[in-house]
Amino acid sequence: MLSRAALVLRTRATAAPTLAAVPRRTKGTLSRRNKASLAAIDCDDDELPVVNSHNEFDPLEEVIVGRVDDATIPPYDIAGKSVWPEKYHEMFKTKAGQPFPADLMKNAAIELDNFAAILEAEGVKVRRPEVTKGDFSNSFETPDFKSQCGLYCAMPRDVLMVVGNEIIEAPMAWRSRYFEYRPYRKLIKEYFHEGAKWTTAPKPQMSDELYDQDYVEGIDQYSTTEFEPTFDAAEFTRIGKDIFTQRSQVTNEFGIEWMRRHLGDDYNIHVLDFKDKNAMHIDGTFVPIGPGKLLVNPKRPCVTGKKQMSYLYDGESRDYCLPDMFKGWDIFVAQTPELPASHPLFFTSPWTASCNVVMLDHERVVVEAHETKTIEQFEAWGFKPVKVPFRNFLPFGGSFHCATVDIRRRGALESYF
Repeated sequence: MLSRAALVLRTRATAAPTLAAVPRRTKGTLSRRNKASLAAIDCDDDELPVVNSHNEFDPLEEVIVGRVDDATIPPYDIAGKSVWPEKYHEMFKTKAGQPFPADLMKNAAIELDNFAAILEAEGVKVRRPEVTKGDFSNSFETPDFKSQCGLYCAMPRDVLMVVGNEIIEAPMAWRSRYFEYRPYRKLIKEYFHEGAKWTTAPKPQMSDELYDQDYVEGIDQYSTTEFEPTFDAAEFTRIGKDIFTQRSQVTNEFGIEWMRRHLGDDYNIHVLDFKDKNAMHIDGTFVPIGPGKLLVNPKRPCVTGKKQMSYLYDGESRDYCLPDMFKGWDIFVAQTPELPASHPLFFTSPWTASCNVVMLDHERVVVEAHETKTIEQFEAWGFKPVKVPFRNFLPFGGSFHCATVDIRRRGALESYF
């Protein structure tokens, strides 16, 4: 079991650099863009709305960090089957409705609290959802389906998306996550009363028609149909006026089109393809880490657009493609995670350990404290890693980006292309 003292000792002890730090121009970063970024970042805090976030890398000022309280093993179903590691299928079939292992939940909660404390030490205001016993461990039903239980509110990034000064509640695609928005409602209402926009995407019926009852795993095979719009918020990543997404096991074309029409002409929605048969959430695959800078997952190369680079992965050469708009961008290939093979990962692949990072500004990046190769690589690239232990949280399905949603970043809406 990890103590809070042990966790804090593993983090860096250096003083935090100023939030306004902006790196020198790099390849792929136009001088016009840097001038606009400097002007936007230097604006006074009083000029910013309480909710204000346009990308994944401007200086972070306020964030929501999730909780694992009342986290419950969800029931096995087709939607889960399409993404959950096969070795845990039996757990979902036989232990649904039960809490996750007690020691794991306790240590994950300690890590989340420690993460929140480190963010505050770095100058970021941290908010947390409110959870009560039974929020997820109780069964529920709607006119269209019944669920033995819910899941958790550990991943605010999955259910909430901030675009400018608007908070968008995602419809989600798993029945166990139908009511996952509830622990965040008090915060959302507070932000609304302080001037933020608040939109709830169409709540899906989640009847049997939403799911392909004959689903078989494979490339371009999906467990969700086009019966109604559905998406998780983590399926969209923001780079100013351009937002990138993918068709996945939880996000259908109907949901992508809803987002496109909802945001209107001020934004461009781009759909990328990574030929990932278990696709779920783009933030472990395609991660903007600064103007003109992109972190990519070597296991899941993008096939959309033209070849931008080649690299070696698992002993073979692979091509990474991107639309022409990314010409001149720096593409950084993520390091293979150092998690032991025995480490439990109930929902996701180990790549969350090295890809699912959070940028505090254009230089500081929150990374998992045990991922030494990732830390060294970020330092070699000119970033300043903020090392945070998070291995007990990883089994719940994500890392730092998943466990947060940025409410306010200092900056304005602009085009980076």
